[in-house]
Amino acid sequence: MGAVSGQAAQSFYEAVGGESTIAGIVARFYAGVADDPVLRPLYPDADLSAAERRLRMFLVQYWGGPTAYQAERGHPRLRMRHAPFAVTHQARERWLAHFRIALDEAALPPELDARFWEYVQQASLFLVNTQDDPAPDRQPARSVPTVPPR
Repeated sequence: MGAVSGQAAQSFYEAVGGESTIAGIVARFYAGVADDPVLRPLYPDADLSAAERRLRMFLVQYWGGPTAYQAERGHPRLRMRHAPFAVTHQARERWLAHFRIALDEAALPPELDARFWEYVQQASLFLVNTQDDPAPDRQPARSVPTVPPR
């Protein structure tokens, strides 16, 4: 048998620089959200610090860091947590634009940036729950899947 290394493989969380890097990305992202006319109305609190904290804890845990998110909030259940908000394709595009800026400013190595970006693209698509132009006489709600005609 070959020699066994005493070191475990480095997690993505460690590779990007840990919580400080993720916190910087999330802070830059929310700086963009704060002034965005499409996204800002989706956040009911006047202060975005609680939302920023939740996203930071979630991403830290998702990428292999401490599990404070689960300890405090339980299973992520992302679709359920976002169901009360009308997340449209337009909102997703704006969300991704701010996240792209935040990742660019973080200047991660290309392979780490690509992996992070791939995740946020997939996750954001999963959270879209409303068509872009809801009827004006009703509050936007989750979209209902339709059955294709036979």
